[in-house]
Amino acid sequence: MSNEFDNEGYTWIKELLAYPGILEERLEYFDDTSQITVPDDPIEKVIFQKSAKKAIRKIAQNKGHILMVGKPGTGKSMLANMFEEVLDKSFGDYIRPQKAILAYPGKDRHHIRVAYEAPEKVDSLLEKLNAEIETAQNSVDEFSLEEQIRSARKVKILLFSITLISIAVGIFFPPAFIATGIAGIGTIFMHIQESNHQVQEKIQREAQPIKKNSVKHLLDMVPEVLYDPRKDKVLMARVAEPDSRSMKGGFRHDPYQSGNLHTPTHKRAFLGAHATAPIIYIDELKTLIKVGYMSELLEIMQNKLYILEGGRNTGSGAADKSENSLKADNIIVGCCNHDTLSYLQREGEGAFLSRIEDKGEIVHMDSSVPETTKHTKEVAQYIKQEINNLGKEFKETWGEVIEKEGYDGVRKRSEHIFGKPLSDDFVLKERDFSRAAVLEIIKELRCRSSDRKLSSILRPINGVIKTAEMEAILDNSQLVQPVHVQHALEENLSLEGAISKEASTHKKDLKRYISSLTDSIGYVVGLAVIHSSSSGRMFGQPLPIHCQINTGGTDTVVAPGKIGDIAQAAAQNVRASIKKILNQINAPYIGYEMHVEYIQAHGGVEGDSASVAIDIALISDFIKQPVNQRFAITGSLTGDIVLAVGGVTEKIRMIMNPDLEMEGACIPWLNKHDVEPLLINAECEYIQHEEIPGIRIYRSEGKKDPFDIFFCKTKFNIYKILMGLEHKEIVERMVERSRRDLDFIRAMKNRAEDLEIKN
Repeated sequence: MSNEFDNEGYTWIKELLAYPGILEERLEYFDDTSQITVPDDPIEKVIFQKSAKKAIRKIAQNKGHILMVGKPGTGKSMLANMFEEVLDKSFGDYIRPQKAILAYPGKDRHHIRVAYEAPEKVDSLLEKLNAEIETAQNSVDEFSLEEQIRSARKVKILLFSITLISIAVGIFFPPAFIATGIAGIGTIFMHIQESNHQVQEKIQREAQPIKKNSVKHLLDMVPEVLYDPRKDKVLMARVAEPDSRSMKGGFRHDPYQSGNLHTPTHKRAFLGAHATAPIIYIDELKTLIKVGYMSELLEIMQNKLYILEGGRNTGSGAADKSENSLKADNIIVGCCNHDTLSYLQREGEGAFLSRIEDKGEIVHMDSSVPETTKHTKEVAQYIKQEINNLGKEFKETWGEVIEKEGYDGVRKRSEHIFGKPLSDDFVLKERDFSRAAVLEIIKELRCRSSDRKLSSILRPINGVIKTAEMEAILDNSQLVQPVHVQHALEENLSLEGAISKEASTHKKDLKRYISSLTDSIGYVVGLAVIHSSSSGRMFGQPLPIHCQINTGGTDTVVAPGKIGDIAQAAAQNVRASIKKILNQINAPYIGYEMHVEYIQAHGGVEGDSASVAIDIALISDFIKQPVNQRFAITGSLTGDIVLAVGGVTEKIRMIMNPDLEMEGACIPWLNKHDVEPLLINAECEYIQHEEIPGIRIYRSEGKKDPFDIFFCKTKFNIYKILMGLEHKEIVERMVERSRRDLDFIRAMKNRAEDLEIKN
C-alpha cells in the first residue's frame, strides 16, 4: 500500500496549528471573566445539555414526569434544582399544598381517619379542643376542712355560753361553778381543735400541688396534625433511598403498649414524600430497584392515591392503617445511569418507563458535546458561575470575621490554616479567570473527551476551578492564569490518576533499565489508558511490550497474563498480517511461534490500541532491527492500515512529561484532531519526516524540549519513523529471514531423516 500523503493531507495537518487562534477568536468578546454575565434564567445556568433543557421546559409546562439518564457529573442534580426553581416561579402557588393533613382516631385502635383542612380552621379547632380539655383538667375542688372547723366552732360557742351562764348562776348557787369549770375546759379544748383544723388546712394547701383530673382519654381523641403547609415551603423532596417509609409514611413504634400509657395510633402516624411534596426527586433509581419499591410506586403513579399502612411484619405499628386514602399527585424527577435504564427496560416490560413517557419524557444527558462557538462560550459562563459560588462561600465562611476584624484578621487566621506566613496584601477574595486560563479549562474538557468534543462531566472541573482560585489568591494574582489551572490539575487527580502517575514513574525507570540491558530489538513503547470510575476521565500511561518470533512447526500466538479477548484478537490479527505479507511477496512461509508480553501490566490489558505496537515489535524481532525507545505508538491495525483508537489525547499528554524522556509519538491519521487541545497555550510548528507529516510541540519556553507527533496512515509509516527502514527494505529482510528459516527447517528435517536411516 502506498505511504504517500497528498497535498490536501499536509494542508489538514497545518490547519491544526490554527486551532488555538480560532478558539481565541471565539472568546475575544472578553479579556477576563469579570466581563461575562450570568443568565437570569435558572435553566440556562446549566451548560450544554440542550435536549435536556428543552425537555425540562416542556415538562414544566405540562407538569409531567422526567427521567434523566447519564453519567455522574453531567448536571442531572443541577437540572433537577433548576426544574424546581422554574416550577416554583410559574406554578408554585398552585401546586404547593394548601391544606393541612390531620389524623383522627379510627373505628378501632388499629385504624385512623385522614382529613384535609385549611390550616386556619385547624388552628381554631385545636385551640378550642385544648381549652375545653384544660378546663376539664383543672375543675378539681380545693382541699378544705371548713366543715370540721365549723362544727368545732359551734361546740366551742355552746360551751362558752354554758360557761357564762354557769358563772351567773354560781353567784346565787355556788355548786354551779362546777359546771363552769367543766364547760370552760371544754371551750378551751374545742378552741384548740378548731385551731388544729385551720393549721392542717393551711399546711395541706401549701404543701400539696393543685390536683388535676386525668384527661388522657380526652387527649387521645384530639386529632394530630401530620402536615402543615405553612411550615414547609419547599416544592421538591429529595429521597436518597426510596422505600415505603420515606415515600408513603407509616406508623412509629410505641414503646408504651400496655396499661394507660399507650400512644394512640393516629398520634404515631407520619407522612412520606408522596403526601407532602409536589415534586419527588430520586437521585439514583438503582436504590429504588434494590429496596423493591418499584411496584408500589407504579401503582401510586397510576392511581394518585394510597393507603397509609404500618409496613412492618412485626412491631406495634404492623397492623395500623388508614381507613381512607391519601392524595399523591406527584411529579417524579428521576436519575439513573445506562445500566439501570437497561434493567428498567427489561423489568416489567418497561412499566416504569411507560409511566414516565405517559406524562413526561426520558432525557439522555450528553457525556460530551461538539466543540462549537456556543459551547465554548458556555464554558466561560460556567467558570463565572463557579467563581460567583466561591465568592458566596467565602462570605458565608468568613463574613463575620471580615466584618469584625477586616481582611487583616482573615490573613492572620488563614496563616494557621496554611501553616506559613502570608503576604501583607493577602486578600481572601475570589479572582476572575483570564482568557488564557479559560482556554486551559476548555483544553482540559477537550482532553477528557474525543472526536473534537468537550466533556460534559463537569463536577470534577469544579474542584479544578476552586483549586486554581486558591492558587491565584496565594500568589496574590489579580487574575487566575494558565499556570494556576495547570497546578490545580496536578493536584486534582482522582485515585486512578494518582495510580497512573505512580505507574508512569515506575515505567520510566523500567524503560531505562530495559534499554540499558537490551539492544531494543523486539521492544516497543505502547500506550494505554486507565479509566476513572468517578470522573470518567482517562489517564494515559506507557505500556512496554516485548515480542519474539521463533521458528516452529505450527502457527501459535502466546500472550501470557491478564489479556482480554480484544487484545488477544489483536495479536491474532498481527499474525495474519505478517503471514499475508509473506504470501504477497511469495516468500517461503513456515510456522512461527509468536510471543507477546505486556511488561509488568499487572492490571491486565484489553483493547486493540496496542495492535500496531505488537506488529512493530514482532517485525523488529523478525528482521532483527532495533526500535527507537524514545517514541511511543498507539493505533488499531487492520491489514496494513492504522485506524483510530480512544484516549489519544490523554496518552500523548502523559508521555509529554519531560521526566519520562520521550521525544515523540506515532498516532493514527484519523486521530489527528485529538492533538488540537495540546496546542493551546503552547509553542508548536509543522514538521515532516520525509513524506510523513507531524507537529512539534515545545514543552518549555524558548522552544526547548521538543516533542514530535507524527500522523501515520499505514504501519509502514511507523516502520520508517521507529526503525528507519523503507517498505522495500523491510520486505527484503522479511524474505531473507523466511528463507533462512526454511533452509534451517529443511536442514533439520534432512538430519532427522539421516538419523532415522542410520538407526
